[in-house]
Amino acid sequence: MTDPNAIQPSALDQLPDRDPEETAEWQASLDAVAKAAGPHRAAYLMRRTLERAEGTGIALPKLLETDYVNTIPTAAEPSAPGDEAMEARITAWNRWNAAAMVSRGSKYGVGGHIATFASAAWLYETGFNHFFKGKESEEAPGSGDQLYIQGHASPGIYARAFLDGRLNEDHLDNFRRESGGNGLPSYPHPRRLPWLWEFPTVSMGLGPLSAIYQARFNRYLTARGIKDVSQSHVWAFLGDGEMDEPESTAALALASREGLDNLTFVINCNLQRLDGPVRANFKIVQELEAQFRGAGWNVIKTLWGSAWDELFQLDTTGALVRRLREVPDAQVQTYQTRDAAYIRQDFFGKDPALVEMAKLLSDDKILECFHLSRGGHEARKVYAAYKAAVDFKGAPTVILAQTVKGHTLGEGFASKNANHQMKKLSVDEFKTMRDLLELPISDSQFVDGVVPYGHPGADSPEVRYLQERRAALGGPAPARRTHPLAPLPAPAEKAFASFDKGSGTQNVATTMAFVRLVKDLVRDKESGRRWVPIVPDEARTFGMESLFPSLGIYSPKGQTYEPVDRDQLMYYKEATNGQILNEGITEAGSMADFIAASTAYATHGEAMIPFYIFYSMFGWQRTADQMWQLGDQLGRGFLVGATAGRTTLTGEGLQHADGHSPVIAATNPAALTYDPAFAYEVATIVKDGLRRMYGEAAPGEDQNVFYYLTVYNEPLPQPAKPSGLGIDEGIVKGLYRFSTAESAGLSLVANAPRIQLLGSGTAIHWAIKAQKLLAEEWGVAADVWSATSWTELRRDALEADAALLQGEERVPYVRQALHGAEGPVLAVSDYMRQVPDQIAQWVEQDYSSLGADGFGLSDTRDAARRHFGVDAESIVVAALAQLAKRGEVKATAVKEARAKYGL
Repeated sequence: MTDPNAIQPSALDQLPDRDPEETAEWQASLDAVAKAAGPHRAAYLMRRTLERAEGTGIALPKLLETDYVNTIPTAAEPSAPGDEAMEARITAWNRWNAAAMVSRGSKYGVGGHIATFASAAWLYETGFNHFFKGKESEEAPGSGDQLYIQGHASPGIYARAFLDGRLNEDHLDNFRRESGGNGLPSYPHPRRLPWLWEFPTVSMGLGPLSAIYQARFNRYLTARGIKDVSQSHVWAFLGDGEMDEPESTAALALASREGLDNLTFVINCNLQRLDGPVRANFKIVQELEAQFRGAGWNVIKTLWGSAWDELFQLDTTGALVRRLREVPDAQVQTYQTRDAAYIRQDFFGKDPALVEMAKLLSDDKILECFHLSRGGHEARKVYAAYKAAVDFKGAPTVILAQTVKGHTLGEGFASKNANHQMKKLSVDEFKTMRDLLELPISDSQFVDGVVPYGHPGADSPEVRYLQERRAALGGPAPARRTHPLAPLPAPAEKAFASFDKGSGTQNVATTMAFVRLVKDLVRDKESGRRWVPIVPDEARTFGMESLFPSLGIYSPKGQTYEPVDRDQLMYYKEATNGQILNEGITEAGSMADFIAASTAYATHGEAMIPFYIFYSMFGWQRTADQMWQLGDQLGRGFLVGATAGRTTLTGEGLQHADGHSPVIAATNPAALTYDPAFAYEVATIVKDGLRRMYGEAAPGEDQNVFYYLTVYNEPLPQPAKPSGLGIDEGIVKGLYRFSTAESAGLSLVANAPRIQLLGSGTAIHWAIKAQKLLAEEWGVAADVWSATSWTELRRDALEADAALLQGEERVPYVRQALHGAEGPVLAVSDYMRQVPDQIAQWVEQDYSSLGADGFGLSDTRDAARRHFGVDAESIVVAALAQLAKRGEVKATAVKEARAKYGL
């Protein structure tokens, strides 16, 4: 049996030891210290030795955890500039108004959160007073710093905007009551309050992920010479519970790998999530420290306030530090609510040295330490952490600031498990809070039990100080600015017109057509450098490898190696000014890239044109939440779902076969969803998207939209663009007649039965084949329509319905387009029937549809289409069935067709 105390093999055993005797002496010294002075002394000496080694440049792995104390000792804290007493009064007003706003709104049942900002007030106020650069900053003109505000803390940000005059009492009284047009959104929402909020953050986990990629995109803009934003700093305010979201920590390694020292995470460690403790039996701060240190971040812990200084000075044995490390978070939360006697017994009573220490402490001192004194509640502690963060170079910084959730709100709130759901204070609780904050609010101001807002006056010392500090830092924050940008010049028409003639005898997939179009557009002298190609490690799948040598892949290190394919024409090229963002296998990271690029027009005053190309199955299904975030943030650009459809990707099977992404996309009001069939349609849609988002939008058009195009990997003949008026309009609006039976050159008898076949994407090729079969084998005339966007047709029809209710006569475009078309309508796509069925209620003709419902499967394209009943022969049978219902073909035709085609 193996002796558990035996020395185990070590990785060091395989390294040469040039002086084993010296090694043995060091080990013996450590053993002697441990025996004589105890293991804690030995551990202390080892840590001091590691610290010295690091300070002298000796490369050693870092410890993942440090003691449960502040990273910056009190003696090393810099003096904070400004007037701390004045800042305390400003913070008191903001605490009051944040709580008052939510409490006053509770009578309408609209909810709100009080406790989060109460815990984080100093984390924000210190930044606003001393660190957060505004849009008029001399260091970062037009950009400032980017602030990702924790969603549940929004009342505190509104309270500050009220104090500095950007909001009034009516605004505060309309918190969460937006339908009247003068309300405040519950959380940071740029689409709802576009002059204030820059970044939507309350879908937890997306804020930290986006902040990392925003900091990275800032570096990208600077490296490519678009704009120098090297002095912009990204601040992300997060909750300790939020860090459980996988997106919160998904890109930590990217941030450290690329040395993003323009990024700081501030994690409010109030030890509580929505229902209770974050780590009831463990310590979330220690866990996060290890996680971030392991990922290569600079970690600053700001845990204890100045009241603890006396206790640490009394800790001559290290017993206090050891006890702080072993007490689980839920017990720390309990101490916050219990009396001094309980704390003496439960915390200090566990160690004889602590028992003796406690004898030197008054009850008031114990309560001050355990109830009030947290690092995140003291301006000097927070200032020291922030200054250390912005001064640190070479890696991103995370500040772990310990606070009390519900701080200053009274015993009914502080550290209570339920405080996230508590929406109001009683009048008596407000009066207690008033006295604690020393605010000049009289009892008489509480009229009919309604808590008053507090304001020291527009010309008060507090407001003047606040505004002077913001002016010195470059203006108000947060603030979103839509810069008066000149429309981007339209690319040369040649880039688009080249697709109008078709591909002749060559088979071309629409994915390849899109890539070819982009290759031409990035060469444009005016706007080419503004394209941001984004791909999640699938560029070769989509035929984009030809862009590698010409555009380069962005890397802050450039290319420090000789690529294995250097002698090939399309070699793998990385460059510090590379244009392509190739993110590796991360759709979430790619979407975060896209969001940063798509909103650069507002964040930095620079219009960028991102296109993100991905497996259509892995876009909306995986990252639809980020696509909502994109819409909330008013992003612009092109999402491209490649290898689209349920049956076009052979062999990959269920998890790759997309039959529903347009359904999910249709739920997003900011997404314009297109399923183009032909290369010229792709070109027309992209051209119109560039006009609408970056050029001269038509009156009434919202520029703050993004396009979702599905493109296919199936090489097929690309026809020439039909001649005639209205083709481009039809492509953009969603429907046009591609061919009639007659224009297709089919022979038919006079008065032949007629049907209208509507197809989108690759399905139109099956419809074209069905058109021929119907004519040649069944004597039926079929017209083929290209439905480039079922969703846009539906939205236009919904708008027409809404206009009708307002007394305006409007005919939906889909009804206009199909007006007078003979026979029934049969719609088909490579998606589930729910996609084409979006327009059913507005089609005057008899309407039916075919689609690829159910799960995908692996097989050949032909076999898969026969399985789902969407191939040309299945379309013929469905068309005959519709005509038989109307008595226009004999009833037996359907049975005959099924037998003929083996269905």
